[in-house]
Amino acid sequence: MPRATALKPDQVPAHSKPTLDAFTKSIGFTPNMMATFAQSPIAFNAWATLLGSLSKALDVKTRDSIGLAVSEVNGCNYCLTVHSFTAEHMAKLPANEIMLARKGHASDPKRDAAVQFARKVIETRGKVSDADVKAVRDAGYTDANVMEIVALVAMYSLTNFFNNVFDPEQDFPAVAPAGSV
Repeated sequence: MPRATALKPDQVPAHSKPTLDAFTKSIGFTPNMMATFAQSPIAFNAWATLLGSLSKALDVKTRDSIGLAVSEVNGCNYCLTVHSFTAEHMAKLPANEIMLARKGHASDPKRDAAVQFARKVIETRGKVSDADVKAVRDAGYTDANVMEIVALVAMYSLTNFFNNVFDPEQDFPAVAPAGSV
């Protein structure tokens, strides 16, 4: 049961409205998470700015795979539905790749290194080993890319935590449990 109400269009604070309207126009509807998050223009706009900046990091398949891995570790069902939908429809990942990402892997070796590293970052709260950093670098990621992976983990964790706290009503297709990860 939602712990905060998704705002109706006439309830959105003036400082959140342009950002929310832009998302609604881009997506074609207003997701409940965003209609809830918009209650705080400061938090909502900060997240939207981070999302916009990080949409230029890495490639869409890697970003969505990281989102799936982080959301699985954080147990965020809302984000798992969103990232599964976007991974399928925007990143064009097949169902088996979506499930692999949720389990912290990918069939592509370079993307696999990024997803494994992202999963280690969230599981260890950033206290990864030298070997973990070496593995992602050896896969072809620069230090700037590694920083982007860490930033993506933080951004996805923000929405995971938000959705786990406020439990907005699901508005994307449900996903099956990933099983043991």
